[in-house]
Amino acid sequence: MKTAQTYLNGNTYPGRGLLIGLHSDGQNAVVAYFIMGRSENSRNRIFVKDGSGLRTTPYDASKMTDPSLVIYSPVRILGNHVIVSNGDQTDTIYEYLQANKSFEQALRSRTYEPDAPNYTPRISGMLVKKPRHTFTYKLSILKASESAQKVCQRFFYEYEEPVVGEGHLIHTYMRDGNPVIPSFVGEPVRVAISGSVDAYTRTLWNALNHENKVALFVRYINLITGETQTKIENKLREF
Repeated sequence: MKTAQTYLNGNTYPGRGLLIGLHSDGQNAVVAYFIMGRSENSRNRIFVKDGSGLRTTPYDASKMTDPSLVIYSPVRILGNHVIVSNGDQTDTIYEYLQANKSFEQALRSRTYEPDAPNYTPRISGMLVKKPRHTFTYKLSILKASESAQKVCQRFFYEYEEPVVGEGHLIHTYMRDGNPVIPSFVGEPVRVAISGSVDAYTRTLWNALNHENKVALFVRYINLITGETQTKIENKLREF
């Protein structure tokens, strides 16, 4: 099992990524989400709180050319469900849950992003708080087939019981590329989770490539008290 810093360090463009797991203290569920960007449109964003959730918004509205794939709600809360994703499928999952349908049913109604030639994968996660101070979580990636890009491949990963000090990270791209960026392959990556919310946020933020990172969200959820600690880093707010 690696630390997120060790895993991400040196990768100039893992794209967008999300992580869910259980802190080493055994008391805090952890959810994290980051975005990166290469174009001015992608980089012209910040994270802002939206009630108990999160949304992206333009830093400079006059420079936003196409909001369709870059402005969305990465995090939404529905009862004991925490939904996190890299696109407007967050809303799809939320709406399906409201209709007593499942995470999987929601994502079977969606496909990868229509941004040829990359066809960016849609990554999604859901944490469900359970009685007796525990939770389950799921991750998913929807991506174009390498051999036939019009074919959508849907992968689902379910973790019935969290492991203390361990989380799983999934991201959109394996690395940078030109002209096509290679999609993530394999299972979600096991990563260690420890330290205060401030320290862990700083570790993740420092591990992301300085030129391409855009924003980071980290939330600790105390499984005993229900209290949350949330940290947001925005590159454009650093200056």
